[in-house]
Amino acid sequence: MRSNKNNLLVLYEDNHLLIVNKRPGDIVQGDKTGDKPLSEVVKEYIAEKYNKPGAVFLGVVHRLDRPTSGIVVFARTSKALSRLNKLFSERETKKVYWAVVENQPPKDNDRLVHFMKRNPKQNKSYAHIKEVPDSKKAILNYSLVKKLDNYFLLEIDLETGRHHQIRSQLSSIGCVIKGDLKYGAKRSNKNGSIHLHARSLTFIHPVRKEELTIIAPPPVDPIWDACI
Repeated sequence: MRSNKNNLLVLYEDNHLLIVNKRPGDIVQGDKTGDKPLSEVVKEYIAEKYNKPGAVFLGVVHRLDRPTSGIVVFARTSKALSRLNKLFSERETKKVYWAVVENQPPKDNDRLVHFMKRNPKQNKSYAHIKEVPDSKKAILNYSLVKKLDNYFLLEIDLETGRHHQIRSQLSSIGCVIKGDLKYGAKRSNKNGSIHLHARSLTFIHPVRKEELTIIAPPPVDPIWDACI
């Protein structure tokens, strides 16, 4: 991973893709806050590095919640974007997350199946055991990786990609993510982050057709450092 004067943490780069390690607090695309999004920082980085005049093409393939960290993939060509969109929509990717939670989970390993219903006004999703109107099925597998002094590190294999899925599903089994006040954490993190990190992503390169596995180191802080 290399940093640069644009302050981007670049994990992988070629003519078709640019993959970065998002910091907590960065937004992937512009929103009503008006804060500068990661997509614009990446465009500036490409324009400067490759001396590109005029508009830079950049496709946003997927997003991460603002307080989370980890892998974000951008497409540098329209061909790569359409193929990546297909890969992600058809779930032909393997996404692994790390979450530091406040309580020990009921089982060391489990598969959680819920029906997620989003409340746009609250910007929150609720995990139901049974299907309810306008809900979407959500599945994840978790394993307990490490016991810290006061917290527990879970590794999560995400099968579906619903709004706030990991945050809501873990909260529903009493395993609130550290710092995640929205889903019941005891206290916030000082920097507004939550301890949820997109750790690795495996997929087939949209042009070269080779399998790629990208791994992102978590942010530097005492809790994450204890997990490594």
